[in-house]
Amino acid sequence: MRLSNKRVGCRLSLVCIERAIGTLRTLQIGTMANTALYTFGYEGLNIETFIERLRQARVQLIVDVRELPLSRKKGFSKTALRTALAAADIDYQHRPALGCPKPVRDRYKADGDWQAYTRSFLAYLSTQTLEIDALSRAAQARQACLVCFEADHGFCHRTYVARAAYASGAPAVRHLTARTVVADEPERLAA
Repeated sequence: MRLSNKRVGCRLSLVCIERAIGTLRTLQIGTMANTALYTFGYEGLNIETFIERLRQARVQLIVDVRELPLSRKKGFSKTALRTALAAADIDYQHRPALGCPKPVRDRYKADGDWQAYTRSFLAYLSTQTLEIDALSRAAQARQACLVCFEADHGFCHRTYVARAAYASGAPAVRHLTARTVVADEPERLAA
């Protein structure tokens, strides 16, 4: 009789464990779409390599944060990029208000002062709360990635945009490179 009770108890425990595992799998699948807000610069990559890296990261939505989505690099201007992403089943949004304004870019080209650039861009970004909130909601709903040209996220405005979205409720910021994922380190970018 005791052996029988142990078997019943074991069966019940296994059923409970299987249900718990099923629930965890459901939760994991349900939250996979918004585990991180990625950033990625396409400098040095061709469109095929770029898209493959997005697939590896399970990106569902590209948010182009270039003020002017033009590129001398084949495949990365707005229409060509949107078309290539659609073929890979990745959605595309262009959010020019989250791009760096021309006067800020021009000043940086002239003086190379990253701290002045950062201060100017952050002052501008503080006026874009509606755009940041919309980006945050999009990143909560889907695995999103902010895209710009610069390969080094430490010297690109997209990092500041991603941090503002995070402060507004988006998932944690992660930076894609051609081969790795780097956790955001706010102290790395001194303003």
